Amino acid sequence: MTGIEEVRKILRDLGIEEVLLRQDAQLRAHLGLDSVDLTQIQLDLAERFNTRVDLWTEHDLTVRQLADAIGDRQPVAGAGGEYRDRGWWRPEFLDDTVLNARAHASHRVAVVDAERTFTRAELDAAVSGCAARLVRTGIRPGDTVLVQLPNQARIILLALALIRLGARPALALPALREHELEAVIAALAPTALAVPARHQRFDHLRLAEKLRERHPSVRTLLVSGAGDRAIGHVDIDRLIEAGETAPAHRDRHPSDTALFLLSSGTTGAPKAIARTHEALGHVIRCAAAVSGLTPESVFLAVLPVTHGFALASPGVLGTLACGGKVVLSDPNDAAAAMALIERERVTHCALTPALARQWLLTRTASSGPDLSSLQVLQVGGARLDESTAARLSRSFGCRIQQVYGMSEGLLNFTRLDDPPEVAFTTQGRPSSPGDEILVVDGEGRPVAGGEVGELLVRGPGVITEYHGGAAAASFTPDGFYRTGDLVRRHESGNLVVAGRVKDVINRGGEKIPADELEALVLAHPGVRAAAAVAMPHRVLGEAVCLYVVGGNEGAPSLPELRRYLEDSGLARFKLPERLVEVPALPLTAVGKTDKVRLRQDIVTRLDTKG
Repeated sequence: MTGIEEVRKILRDLGIEEVLLRQDAQLRAHLGLDSVDLTQIQLDLAERFNTRVDLWTEHDLTVRQLADAIGDRQPVAGAGGEYRDRGWWRPEFLDDTVLNARAHASHRVAVVDAERTFTRAELDAAVSGCAARLVRTGIRPGDTVLVQLPNQARIILLALALIRLGARPALALPALREHELEAVIAALAPTALAVPARHQRFDHLRLAEKLRERHPSVRTLLVSGAGDRAIGHVDIDRLIEAGETAPAHRDRHPSDTALFLLSSGTTGAPKAIARTHEALGHVIRCAAAVSGLTPESVFLAVLPVTHGFALASPGVLGTLACGGKVVLSDPNDAAAAMALIERERVTHCALTPALARQWLLTRTASSGPDLSSLQVLQVGGARLDESTAARLSRSFGCRIQQVYGMSEGLLNFTRLDDPPEVAFTTQGRPSSPGDEILVVDGEGRPVAGGEVGELLVRGPGVITEYHGGAAAASFTPDGFYRTGDLVRRHESGNLVVAGRVKDVINRGGEKIPADELEALVLAHPGVRAAAAVAMPHRVLGEAVCLYVVGGNEGAPSLPELRRYLEDSGLARFKLPERLVEVPALPLTAVGKTDKVRLRQDIVTRLDTKG
């Protein structure tokens, strides 16, 4: 094909009618392409022609100018072609992969929450019925719907129904508020918002109504539990019923965006992460394999399902794809979660280190329920220290599997047959055989084995850009994603996370990775939780402030802790210079320690002191 023919084919695949495809037609002004369409074009050109075109400038390109950008280049196999040839990317849609009614017994229970239980057949029927009813609300293939629902069956049903329809759910944590959601809506231009009327004392419906007034793209509010306030809105519970067949969407392609995840927002507003059917399917299959999931597995989701860890690492989607059962629970009640483990015979659960420590306290308080069914406790989202890992293993009598990954695609796991000295001290290795990792210094040069450097990765599950071209500096010219994490390679082949590039305390030019210090502090018997942050220092620029949650006898004093760290072999320049004892560390919406708040707190304390 010529360049103009290739461009016309790409635009036809986006649903543009042939009659509109004049060579002088402008992409935005005449063809009405939105930000999602422009992103898809950029991905197509990069994958098929190894061509990068900036469609985000003020200049609105014409069909002819886009064809000129291709020039005489011939389509290349590229990485996508290699991934398909190796079977890493399969011609499957995410909803089919997850529901897979042909491969698993339809009468078996698939999803359980506090209100309802769905067999696999009932789940599939409810998803199809929901997709059919969504069409009548005005939602169409290609639309984006922001979904901000708690851990209930309706979040799974609605997300899969949107995907089956060819619409794209953008999954947002229920804890996000106006500041974060404004940026997400501006970037994605969703046509609908799906929210609970209220959740944990917050009025989500009122906020959604306010956001709809500000953003013309938002036409519809999908609401659960609205009661008398449902007038003028769509009741989600009436959508998720069986009885209708989902409308056929013949234009879907496995390379289309199946859903959007959001970045953690640790370096600013959350960024939208487009996950295609074939790439996310690969991530789920690999994660499920190294987690030991089978049709007999039961996964307890206590972390928010709208976050990548509980959703697809392997999480809810991986468990369903393997034919297993998903149990949904509230993350704030450890005792209730353990009761569910006994009742539902849970085999797998995923926690953050902070939640894991809460579980340890609850488990220690009494003998509690029978947890003998629990086989694998996955811990990720932050580095798990060795002492906590060992305590978890003893207390719960199961395998501890460390998970280090990100919604951008890379997932590392310790393996279930790793010896304790490896499983407790490392954060695993890639689950995908196609992932390429580099550990580099500040100049982008590979570091020596065992040395700390920034982790770069590319592979069949890893994104090559953020939606809308945001944070372009996060990607190298040859397609590696800059994780921003400092790691070193362990002799076992696993990675050890040393901290963040931006979570490093610079004490007079000496770099102190916070995670390294925290792991040593947590080994002290008088410390339950710890977080190291930078505090201002008039001479050194920065010094170490350590926030500590003490044990039953209280936290150790600063001199005692400094002596303990020195005896542990820590370099003296890494020793904390201030200690603040707190009853609990503040957490972000996904259960990570909120270091932004801690940094603000120490500045306030220093200012107050004078």
